[in-house]
Amino acid sequence: MPKCTKKEVRTTEASGKKPIIEVRDIKKVYRVGENRIRALDGLSLEIYPGEFACIVGRSGSGKSTLLNLMAGLEGVTKGEIIIAGKHIEKMNEKELILFRQKNIGFVFQSFNLLSHFTALENVALPLTFRGIPKNVRKKKAMEMLEFVGLASHAKHKPMQMSGGQQQRVGIARALVANPKIVFADEPTGNLDSKTSMDVMNLITDISHQRHTTFVMVTHDQNMAAYADKVVSVLDGKNTDVQYSKTKETEGVAL
Repeated sequence: MPKCTKKEVRTTEASGKKPIIEVRDIKKVYRVGENRIRALDGLSLEIYPGEFACIVGRSGSGKSTLLNLMAGLEGVTKGEIIIAGKHIEKMNEKELILFRQKNIGFVFQSFNLLSHFTALENVALPLTFRGIPKNVRKKKAMEMLEFVGLASHAKHKPMQMSGGQQQRVGIARALVANPKIVFADEPTGNLDSKTSMDVMNLITDISHQRHTTFVMVTHDQNMAAYADKVVSVLDGKNTDVQYSKTKETEGVAL
């Protein structure tokens, strides 16, 4: 995967396309007793609408902290995070909850499905918090299960499904409220290689067909190869940005 060049970056800026995520010189410091642990140290990046971006790095690099900060699950020590035009670092907890409900979906490594709920009920759950009527929730959830190829499993509970099927349910749940951005934390971490490829192909198709912005964290370079853009993080800083050959051929650095 070729490195992003300065020429490619200028092409993006000249296109007038605005990023949906802007991270500006963020720092995150944790206090452990008298010690200060610098998880992120002046990291900046931009992610554009409809882009499938992957953040890679070894354990302790700061990639998961970065995901949590962009999702508003943790607060920055210093810097700015602008999501869909909003400075989330300035929001209080109530504002962040409402913002996430409206704009963000999540896909987790451990699936995080409710064991006593069916696939349909798990997918419909985010719509419940929006006060959407039950019949509408059910219809939208079934549409998403059909989209991920699991309509026939609508009445199955998590223990009646394979890991790959559970993750597809998790992806459907993340998409059911039509979020602008989906954050995925090691979504293939608990899957075998064949199932991981199936899930990554699904995420790629969703990103391109629905123009949903995906931001995925992984330590696996094989999984990162599916992305439009790969951001490498080391010691709390982004050390490299690479674009897929497809994007390079199109002449667009997202």
